[in-house]
Amino acid sequence: LKAQAAPLQRGPHWPCEHLPSIRFPSWRARRRRGVLLFDRSRFVVAKMYTQRVSDAAQMVHSDVWNRMNAPHRNKIDKLTGRIPKGQESPFGDFPSDYSKPTPRNQLNSLGSLGASIVMTPRKMEEPSPRKMETLKKGSGLGGAMSSKSPRKEAPLPIPPKAGAFSKRTIVASEFRRSYDRGDLPIQITHCGTANKISWKVDIEKLDYHHYLPIFFDGIREKEDPYRFLSIEGTHNMLEKGGSKILPVVPQLIIPIKTALNTRDPEVVAVTLKVLQKLVLAGEMIGEALVPYYRQLLPVFNLFKNSAKNIGDTMDYGQRKRRNLGELIDETLEIFEVHGGEDAFINIKYMIPTYESCVAAA
Repeated sequence: LKAQAAPLQRGPHWPCEHLPSIRFPSWRARRRRGVLLFDRSRFVVAKMYTQRVSDAAQMVHSDVWNRMNAPHRNKIDKLTGRIPKGQESPFGDFPSDYSKPTPRNQLNSLGSLGASIVMTPRKMEEPSPRKMETLKKGSGLGGAMSSKSPRKEAPLPIPPKAGAFSKRTIVASEFRRSYDRGDLPIQITHCGTANKISWKVDIEKLDYHHYLPIFFDGIREKEDPYRFLSIEGTHNMLEKGGSKILPVVPQLIIPIKTALNTRDPEVVAVTLKVLQKLVLAGEMIGEALVPYYRQLLPVFNLFKNSAKNIGDTMDYGQRKRRNLGELIDETLEIFEVHGGEDAFINIKYMIPTYESCVAAA
């Protein structure tokens, strides 16, 4: 067996030798219009294709820890209306004219039933005049006094928070409605370490004008199976879309903008990763996104400085790539490199603190 087994040879671009188009970044890679200081896009692509557990599966793993650390987080979000509620039954919601009994209504009905059985008619006593003349607090004259000391002014109310970083309400997506109706040709394949998607139809044969906006609309979901299926399905379609993605870019702006405007760090991080893969999925896609920077980049400017400052300690969760500050820097650099000549000036207009990763020759 040892003689038959071939030794593992590390090529010049290991571990990406099976992907000839992917190269690790060079610090002085030259381009036509200048010198690229650091081509982060190639590093991001190599990281995407070499990770064993996908982004959607990592979020499922983190949910297991969150259930132990904060078991009632999703329930509180549903009660406060931050995330949409699920169906009332496996067959859908109850009719509008049907009032579903709640535990409180059941207790009230039982209480009224017991009161009607136990209580018997009795003669009511007339109230005495003394009870009717009872004074309330502060209405009498006893104990009144005056003081010559200056009166203390009431403290001024604290100004309210602007709430720029607060989470917004997440509305039910079109992906949720389509999946509940059974319109999507997908199902979950449960594996040992991470789940995967089993497509009932070849991805190359799908109508991208119809399905890709639906999957992009579902990346703002925070509850499985909608979140896992939408994120994993979006990545699968971007990997095998090729030339079908570019004509659909205008239809993807509204779902991306809706996901970013939730201002939920988890949803924003997922959207940034999807944007990176969208730009790198084919040619001219980065240039097609330049006219829509005014709809996408305001949230980038809001969370650009939200990076972790941990000093000299180590961030053991960096493999999950959830640091918004770093993700935004990576995404903006990819936008600039693949967005053409007008990309930098449009990014600088929306994010004044952005510095170019390309130096003039």
